[in-house]
Amino acid sequence: MVSFGEEERLIGEGAKNQATINPHRTVYDVKRLIGRKFNDKEVQNDMKFLPYKIIDKDTKPYIKIEVNGEDKIYSPEEISAMILTKMKKVAEQYLGQEVKNAVVTVPAYFNDAQR
Repeated sequence: MVSFGEEERLIGEGAKNQATINPHRTVYDVKRLIGRKFNDKEVQNDMKFLPYKIIDKDTKPYIKIEVNGEDKIYSPEEISAMILTKMKKVAEQYLGQEVKNAVVTVPAYFNDAQR
């Protein structure tokens, strides 16, 4: 989860705590959008249940969030990168050293375009 506040961006547990009071600016389940087209049946169905806005940009789904009165547009990959950056920082704090290599798994249900 990534939550966009007026002054800060929260990732992980902090974003989860903000989800109920800031649902339109809290993004989750973005990996479902990676590698899909905006008109994909699954994307259109998911849009009905997600509180944040998904828009069509170059036939791909993008997330539109209002931050400080401005509309910001993020790709699902950008949101995932924010989460991975946070995970790297947490791992480095835990290990007490820089993390240079990591293994990122892909869900088994991903199709070729999503991989």
